[in-house]
Amino acid sequence: MPFELGIDHGCARFGSKQLRTKSILVLEVNRYDYQKALSDISGWDIQTHGSNHIKAVQIVTDWLHRHAGAERRGAAGIQVRYAAFQEWYWERELKSGASEEDIKAYPTVRVLAAMDEWSNLPG
Repeated sequence: MPFELGIDHGCARFGSKQLRTKSILVLEVNRYDYQKALSDISGWDIQTHGSNHIKAVQIVTDWLHRHAGAERRGAAGIQVRYAAFQEWYWERELKSGASEEDIKAYPTVRVLAAMDEWSNLPG
């Protein structure tokens, strides 16, 4: 990920006016882990989650609220909705003939398309 972060930072620093307003959230499991690969981001606001997925969700939702005006949502509510999506998704895929191994191997873009479909379902 250091390469991708460098490109994103370069776009924010040297890109067009629109790109210069970018905000970058960097998450780490443990404080200072980033220094193993990225010593030149010292002083950035690096957020750590300690392998706690609820804390990671809280950090991301707070960041999205501050930087993108997203609605504040509780991590527990997000977890409940994600579990509902997973149930719907796996049932749908298994009914279509996919195996559990197939579903686990799907590319992220396919899962995101399913999330979009699910979030637009009535009810």
